Amino acid sequence: MTRSLLLVFAASFGATVSFYLLLSVVPLYATSAGASGIGAGMTTAVLMLSTVAAEFAIPSLVNRFGYRVIFGAGLFLLGVPALFLAESASMATILAVCVVRGLGFAVFVVVGSALVAQLVPPERRGEGLGVFGVVVGIPGVIALPLGVWLIGQVGYPPVFIAGAVAALAGLVGVAGLPGRAPKPEQSLSILGGLRQGALVRPAIVFSASAMASGVVLTFLPLALPNGSNLAALGLLAQAVAATIGRWWAGKHGDRHGPARLLIPGVVVAAVGLGMLVMIANPIAVLAGMLLFGAGFGVTQNASLTLMFNQVSPGGYGTVSALWNLAYDAGLGLGAAGFSVLATQTGYPAAFACTAVLMLVALAARGRVTKQ
Repeated sequence: MTRSLLLVFAASFGATVSFYLLLSVVPLYATSAGASGIGAGMTTAVLMLSTVAAEFAIPSLVNRFGYRVIFGAGLFLLGVPALFLAESASMATILAVCVVRGLGFAVFVVVGSALVAQLVPPERRGEGLGVFGVVVGIPGVIALPLGVWLIGQVGYPPVFIAGAVAALAGLVGVAGLPGRAPKPEQSLSILGGLRQGALVRPAIVFSASAMASGVVLTFLPLALPNGSNLAALGLLAQAVAATIGRWWAGKHGDRHGPARLLIPGVVVAAVGLGMLVMIANPIAVLAGMLLFGAGFGVTQNASLTLMFNQVSPGGYGTVSALWNLAYDAGLGLGAAGFSVLATQTGYPAAFACTAVLMLVALAARGRVTKQ
């Protein structure tokens, strides 16, 4: 493991801690300042909308300015705005901070995985991306509930400062990252990537799984009749299983090829989601969340590695952007579509329909070969 790769992991860990530490805290902060439920929801919506919009531009910015400059700018945009939350609780300030932090988060998610693909030998790319998945997965397990707990112990301002420091600490190692990206003539644009079936097909399959993840994260607490404790335990089980699954898929995929893991990963995740039909059974819920998390983690690694294997280094930024667009768009569309479906069918039937949709998306996979 090279020094540059360790620096990427360290900075990525801090950026992810910053993101998840404030993810649930900011909506609560808006509510405490008098915002309605819609206003609180807008904070997350604006954050993710800004992220998705920025992801389209990141590959061209990397080609122009290089990894080091853009990654450093992303950490700055993710960290510094959090400090303004400690000074003002106005809705305008909160939403403006969410917009800017969304830009910073877009830089991190696109450039982070592209740097890992650039720095890890091709024969160990899956393992490298698997370790990267663990690095960015652990904060999702720990920092998300930690932020909510901390505001009850120390209040909002210290949590905002901690979120800023976590991201800005990564700037210390930015100088050790690679500078310029591959030459522009070797690069691949977003539109060019969308014209390549070998990239679009696994992205579609993964996006359907991401839709299911958006459904679970948003509606599991609402669907459970047994209270929030089971929901919290189920989401924790899902997050831990996804992190382990992502790491395992990287090691296994390097030996046997990531394409072999894509279908099994989706099937396992769909089976786990389908078990939520028995939403009143705590054992079925926990087993389903473990299966869904494991399958989703495998699908994450397999789809991303498979897409990286189809392009030269000049296309790594575009592949990362396309994959993250599939992820973020899937999360949002899944939550929005499920809310409409569940009002018509009820939660059990809606979970079953979502599981079937995941399996139907496998038809888009087609034939993908490793280059």
